Amino acid sequence: MSIARPGGRVQPSRPGDPKRVGPYRIIGRLGSGGMGTVHAGLDRTGLRVAVKIIHPAQAEDPEFRARFRREVQLSARVQGPCLIPLLAADPDADSPWLATAYTPGLTLDQHLTAYGPLSGSALLAFASGTAQALADIHAAGIVHRDVKPQNVVLTPAGPRMLDFGIAHSADGTSVTRTGVMTGTPGWISPEHYRTGTAGPEGDVFAWGALVACAGTGRLPFGTGALDAVAYRVMSEEPDLHDLPGGLQELVERALAKEPSDRPVAPDVVTECVGLLSAHTTQVVSPGSNPTLISDLVATQWHVPVPDDPAWPRPTSPARKRAVTAVAITCAAAIAVTSGLAAYATMADPGDTDLAREAPVSSSRSSGEASTGSAPTTTAETEPAAPVTTSEPPVDLRAVRVPTDPLAGVSHPAYTRAGDETQPHPDEWRTSTTADGPEERAAEQAIREHMTSMLATKDMDFMKPTITFNLRAQTVLVTGGPVPQLPDGYQDVFRRAAQMAACTALAHRLKDKPTTWPYGRFSIHWKTSDVEAPAIGYGEATGGCFGEIAGQWHGDEDGMATAEFPSSDKAEIRVADATVKAIIATWNTNTTETNADPIGTSDGLNLGFDPVENAAYVWTDDPNGRFTSHFTQSTLAGTVEKAVCRKLMEEFNSNRSWNYTRWAVAVHDTYTDRRPFMGSGTCAS
Repeated sequence: MSIARPGGRVQPSRPGDPKRVGPYRIIGRLGSGGMGTVHAGLDRTGLRVAVKIIHPAQAEDPEFRARFRREVQLSARVQGPCLIPLLAADPDADSPWLATAYTPGLTLDQHLTAYGPLSGSALLAFASGTAQALADIHAAGIVHRDVKPQNVVLTPAGPRMLDFGIAHSADGTSVTRTGVMTGTPGWISPEHYRTGTAGPEGDVFAWGALVACAGTGRLPFGTGALDAVAYRVMSEEPDLHDLPGGLQELVERALAKEPSDRPVAPDVVTECVGLLSAHTTQVVSPGSNPTLISDLVATQWHVPVPDDPAWPRPTSPARKRAVTAVAITCAAAIAVTSGLAAYATMADPGDTDLAREAPVSSSRSSGEASTGSAPTTTAETEPAAPVTTSEPPVDLRAVRVPTDPLAGVSHPAYTRAGDETQPHPDEWRTSTTADGPEERAAEQAIREHMTSMLATKDMDFMKPTITFNLRAQTVLVTGGPVPQLPDGYQDVFRRAAQMAACTALAHRLKDKPTTWPYGRFSIHWKTSDVEAPAIGYGEATGGCFGEIAGQWHGDEDGMATAEFPSSDKAEIRVADATVKAIIATWNTNTTETNADPIGTSDGLNLGFDPVENAAYVWTDDPNGRFTSHFTQSTLAGTVEKAVCRKLMEEFNSNRSWNYTRWAVAVHDTYTDRRPFMGSGTCAS
């Protein structure tokens, strides 16, 4: 059974269906199958998700649980713009479950029934997107093994491949029972029929059959009795009539009888993108970032997508950031490690302007994202000269960001300190590219700092453009437009741009207060070639971190960023180890606190905010464990002890590690928010 299967409409829940699964509120059903039931769910921001809950009979089978756990592990390894991402899972729950993003649209088989075959640029876009999905799957060391029309959703942004229910690792570790024939007749490769072999070449064969079916409405080896279909697959040529010439030749090679005669998935992507580019004015070079390929697919994608009014409209949580000019919806995305949502981030401390504050004190208190161009062409950045020294390297993490860089300066070049006026649109229109070595150095520092932060969330495809307006004494960071940008990405871009600009300007104001004129920054998002509304602004004279009376506090912006998954192995490793340490620390102290033990079912999550270098711990408290002031206070103390121990262990052994802050929040069912139980900075 496929998890997403989003072509169906939301049906009402039935008696006995759960009200909540993990962090998701269940609003109805999407479908049911032999493995379990797929429910429609919403997270706290209104993000639509599909939640698969395994049937009790399967849940009681240890072998099935092992296979399901492996499915979760494999799915968590795969990332790509043409795949439906796994958001969260708990394979060890009484009723094991996993959740993916909900994607509206028909599956290919449903579309063929309702509208007929794809043609023209839409067919080439389909071929490109599905090939990119397989390339991403194979790059993760995984073989899909069930590529077929029912497992491809035609979303508004392009095709999306789903269902790793029978996938296996390229190292041979399988989700399915040994000796059981996997796959669907008509989509199984000749070598699989002959020897049971199912490698990446088999996926490419199934891709060829998939594209042939999408373009003709027919299975390339026909239908009928299973043995008859198997014979035609192994012995006869496919029916590829009606496919366009260039694509027909590629599909024919993909359907070669011998695996060695088929192209590999990355080469299929290159050829498909070449065919698609020939139909457009946009050129995407071979080996381009998969996101660029996804964008090209989206521009040529025009298929009907049915709406489902049963889904409620998402709501945007309030944002408390005082300098935010526009409220932006932020959606949570969750990565899975060991049955818990584990997240991580990493920033590059390679420039003193980018350096984070080193841990200096311990505290705890209650409470607290593009491509595009600016108005003119960005100047080439001068490469930094290599530095050689015989002295021990300086730990740049110890370089503090100035909180009051103009203190004691009688005649600073920057004269707008304390000016909270919102940016005027003309400031963006009249800004120019960097002029001179000082501005170019600031531009490079901001760009590198932003890239390091965005890369931890796989968002570095959002490329900032940095320009300067001397009259307004403002540095402007511009992103966008990005087609089909997921909810929350723009908010992460804004926060990263604010921190990068604030940090770079604060250092320069401190080092050259009488000559450096820029102290303000504004963040913009392009909506056209001539318009880029401000989405945030501020100045670097009052500190860059969320501190109150010198103490750092977590906030909702940081929490929202932390909820996005990281692709860095070190942070995922630390997140997993830290959650386990929190549980162990809590349970060790239960005799002293008289508190009940906790486990994975209590939904503890940990994610990292690379903008303020903070680890966020949160729980939606599905078991009602942390409802009292006593248990919340105990949890805050436990988190501080366990998290700081793990963060500082990594800090002392890993020079790239910047995370020294922590915050903990527990879901409040009455307000449907997560108030913070505590936050602070770990002692060095």
